[in-house]
Amino acid sequence: MVPVIGFAGFSGSGKTTLIEQIIPCLKAHGLRVGLLKHSHHDVEPDTPGKDSYRLRHAGSDQLLLATPHRNILFFEYPEPAQREPQLEACLQQLDHSQLDIILVEGFRDQPIAKIEIHRPDYGKPLLYPQDHHIIALATCEPDEVHPLPVLDLNQPQTIADFIVKWMK
Repeated sequence: MVPVIGFAGFSGSGKTTLIEQIIPCLKAHGLRVGLLKHSHHDVEPDTPGKDSYRLRHAGSDQLLLATPHRNILFFEYPEPAQREPQLEACLQQLDHSQLDIILVEGFRDQPIAKIEIHRPDYGKPLLYPQDHHIIALATCEPDEVHPLPVLDLNQPQTIADFIVKWMK
């Protein structure tokens, strides 16, 4: 099983920005990186009028758009009970044979190892006291004392190095 590590934090804490900075650092370690991002918003990643859009909207439940540069897999959730994606099902859709690590943004309440992103000036509570799956705290105030490793939010290379050590 490919190691999976999540990034947990409140909206606006900088999860996406941090992950965007960490990915090149992990790639520099020679790792093949997968990413699973959960969104609470409905997004349309296809262009209205294009063949793939038309075929999806004709009623296909799954569509794999294959191009020379990338594949895009669409799953439609027509029944309300299925609309909230499940972490395990999403992870199974990735090709683990082509990955060394999977980063997860979102799915904050799932039982996976996570790094908490915390900005004290946002006034939001810390998550780790209620979530024993959080293995480190990335903050813009790295001199604070906490009972778990504290990482400097402004040093993505250090966070990537932490992840590489965690994988071993």
